[in-house]
Amino acid sequence: MCIFCKIVNKEIPSNIELENDDFLAFHDINPKAPVHILAIPKLHVDSFNEVTPQMMSGMTAFIQEVAKKVGIDKSGYRVITNVGENGGQEVAHLHFHILGGSKLKWGHFSDSDPKNMI
Repeated sequence: MCIFCKIVNKEIPSNIELENDDFLAFHDINPKAPVHILAIPKLHVDSFNEVTPQMMSGMTAFIQEVAKKVGIDKSGYRVITNVGENGGQEVAHLHFHILGGSKLKWGHFSDSDPKNMI
C-alpha cells in the first residue's frame, strides 16, 4: 500500500482541503508555491498512463472545485502531473499538483541536464 493510499485510509494524517467519494485533495508537505495542493483519486492508479477518461472527467471537475475553494480559480493556477521516474514522479499513485497563490515562474527545467537527453 502506497503512502497516498494510507492517506486515503486515514492511516497517515494530512491537511485535507476537499474530499468526496472518489477524490481527495490535501496540502503538499513540501510546497513549491503559496498554494500547493495534491489531488488524488481514492482508487489506486499508478500514473497518468493508466487513468481512464471517466476518471479524468471526475478529476477535472474536482480540481476545478479545489481551485475555487482555495480562491485561486480567478487569479490563475497550474496543474501538473508527473509520469514515471524520468518525468519526476516520486509516488506511484496518480496525483495532480495544483499550484497558485502568486505569479508562478517556469523554472522546472533548471535541474535537468540537456547533455544527457536522448
